[in-house]
Amino acid sequence: MNPYLDDDLMALAEQARRFAAKRVAPGFLERDRTRELDRTVMKEMGEMGFIAPELPEASGGLGLGCLAAGVIHEEIARADLSISYINLLASLNGQILSEHGRPEVVRPWLQRLTAGEALLAIALTEPQGGSDAANLRLRIECHGDDYIVNGEKTSISAADQADAVVVFGRTGPANSGARGITALLVPTDLPGLTRSRFDCHGQRAIGRGSLFFDNVRVPVSHRLGAENQGFIQVMQGFDFSRALIGLQVLAVARVALEETWGYVAERHAFGKPLSAFQGVSHPLAELETQVEAARLLCLQALWLKDRSGSHAAEAAMCKWWAPKLAYDTIHQCLLCFGHGGYDRGVMEQRLRDVLGFQIGDGTAQIMKIIIARARAGRAAVSA
Repeated sequence: MNPYLDDDLMALAEQARRFAAKRVAPGFLERDRTRELDRTVMKEMGEMGFIAPELPEASGGLGLGCLAAGVIHEEIARADLSISYINLLASLNGQILSEHGRPEVVRPWLQRLTAGEALLAIALTEPQGGSDAANLRLRIECHGDDYIVNGEKTSISAADQADAVVVFGRTGPANSGARGITALLVPTDLPGLTRSRFDCHGQRAIGRGSLFFDNVRVPVSHRLGAENQGFIQVMQGFDFSRALIGLQVLAVARVALEETWGYVAERHAFGKPLSAFQGVSHPLAELETQVEAARLLCLQALWLKDRSGSHAAEAAMCKWWAPKLAYDTIHQCLLCFGHGGYDRGVMEQRLRDVLGFQIGDGTAQIMKIIIARARAGRAAVSA
């Protein structure tokens, strides 16, 4: 029994699990090899209502709430973390567009997004720094009815595959900090926008890369939120995505544990199953306990968001703890399989895939600052 998941949410999770087992899991290893995201699967996910179901119906969603997005997210990630990035990016960007965009501009994008017909990226990080997210150099200058965008974004998930990007850049003076940042919705087929792709260690199907803006002209109507207030307004959506990331990586850890428990119960050494040796079973038992606790924390953060409650600290806890815990868990599971786990295959790919979340979308150090500010007060932490 789970205090956050009622019968309807459990039924939704089971539906998503059946879909993921049938349509997502079979291509897991092949997509890592080819580095190609399966748009057919993405379209099928949209048809099932699995992409950003928390958005209101007017925005193309189902109005089911953030917990619904979370349970779907878990089941897709169990099968392939890279494919679950579709859900993550859609929920983050969908919320931004729905709350801060002009309806006549964003509504067609939201419809395509939830239908699985468009993939949106979010571009915040720049070459000179990632964690100092408000210290941006990409310039956005207003010229009549258009903004002119110049600069570079880097380490952007789905950079070379996205159909549009939510781009943060500086419209205020260089020393204006967070209060000089504006966000734009930028279609990736605009003249002057070019892209590259990195050869990353994991999450290879979704990929990361750079975006280069050379006098890219974007209509003023594509601004998200008020000018110079984009960072402050839009960044609030990251509390939601951080809880989703926690569920995403923990889902991978949970399926790894399930498989490992089965393996150590069946594999025998010295006349008894491996699970009879406390050196094997006790580390797994400890990780099982921590994964269950971390998952409850992530569900609590989404539960609070569904009720418009403050959840920034809880989301930050999810973001720093869950990726590290997931990596440690899968690492231990891989060791239990011995060379069978170390060989190229499902377990080692899981290890590669979850590692990146200790880097992107907010480092552990930044998350701990957020938690400390929530508990001790900003002034006390900054002193």
